[in-house]
Amino acid sequence: MREPVIRVTAMPSDTNAYGDIFGGWLVSIMDNGAGLIAARRSRGRAVTVAIDSMKFHLPVKVGDEVSVYGELVRVGRTSMTIAIEAWRRHRHEAEKVKVTQAVFTFVAVGEYGTPRVIDQEI
Repeated sequence: MREPVIRVTAMPSDTNAYGDIFGGWLVSIMDNGAGLIAARRSRGRAVTVAIDSMKFHLPVKVGDEVSVYGELVRVGRTSMTIAIEAWRRHRHEAEKVKVTQAVFTFVAVGEYGTPRVIDQEI
């Protein structure tokens, strides 16, 4: 089940040279959201190891509300796959539109940054 993980407002400092919200900012917000899911499921530190299937559908503008939703798709021995979507809502409108989606892979790591086993009993 997709769950809400982050909601932010796109600000002028988040734009590229064309005035649209910089794609890297959006990827960062999505990575943070996926990281929250990964840390909660692995009950500890988890790091991004891959971003697959990244697709940008529509631009985000200054003042848009950006909502990030995520779903844990797979849990392996040390890794997790998380599907993430970002939706925008113009500041004075009710309609939400999906602007990007991606699949993130995280690995649970221990104190020294080496992979650790994820408890499968949750």
